[in-house]
Amino acid sequence: GKYLYYMRGGDHCKSMNQFIWSFLCGLGEAKFLNRTFVMDLNMCLSGAHTADGKDVDGKDFRYYFDFEHLKESVSLVEKGDFLKDWRRWDKKKGPGRISVRKVPTYKVTPMQLKKDKSNIIWRQFDGHEPENYWYRVCEGRAAKVIQRPWYAIWKSKRLMNIVTEIAGRMDWDCDGLHVVRGWKAMNKKMYPNLDADTSPDAIVDKVTKLIKPWRNLYIATNEPFYYYFDKLRSHYHVHLLDDYKELWSNTSEWHNETTAINNGKYVPFDAYMKVIVDTEVFYRSKAKVETFNNLTRDCKDGINTCNL
Repeated sequence: GKYLYYMRGGDHCKSMNQFIWSFLCGLGEAKFLNRTFVMDLNMCLSGAHTADGKDVDGKDFRYYFDFEHLKESVSLVEKGDFLKDWRRWDKKKGPGRISVRKVPTYKVTPMQLKKDKSNIIWRQFDGHEPENYWYRVCEGRAAKVIQRPWYAIWKSKRLMNIVTEIAGRMDWDCDGLHVVRGWKAMNKKMYPNLDADTSPDAIVDKVTKLIKPWRNLYIATNEPFYYYFDKLRSHYHVHLLDDYKELWSNTSEWHNETTAINNGKYVPFDAYMKVIVDTEVFYRSKAKVETFNNLTRDCKDGINTCNL
């Protein structure tokens, strides 16, 4: 077989958006070179997605995404299996030995590697950020030939089952409110009005003008204080993700399946899993009220970025 092996680069512990952008670049290059991509299931969750803002290493791709669908969509091999095989192949003497081409920098383009006959192309990503980001491989002229296989990335079935269950309990008939607070609300320089515009009274004032009374209202939010939205309860049937905690409790299907992936060890339901479920339930709501369209005049990416 022919393999494309990416060493860990500067993307490790970056935001999930950067991880996906870089990972799909690697998969796109493998497809272009007609090679099998070597995949490390171990992930690091960036502090951007954790409750305390610290990076957490040792997560597993399968907690968040559908690995079975990925394997059906693209040609890949799991890193652990690949390294075992590589050690075995390395012991062979004579003409059957495998050839390895080391590629130290992203500046060697996919087009230059197209005709390479080596069994393993090993991209090493030495150097400092941003020189060592995987996605650099797909920039410049390569952008015209490499197609990222977006169709290969689905959210984990386990998380989607929770989404379906929550939507079902609301009879698939709810309106949605997305409230972004957290560090953005604290950063008055970048978001001068957000904190005030998402105060409990301001929210009631805006939402009651946009959503009919006594609808099911699902609130997707990063506001950790459960009772923050209580004033909406005198106008709507309010639903928050934490109302459904038992769907990931230690008696849940989700718990059993993630524990099995993690060699029998407990897996916490982390902040990024919450984001996935919140976002997907919100997508399924009928009328939608968004923070940066409806609640505040601040820009989504900070001051003066609205028209970029």
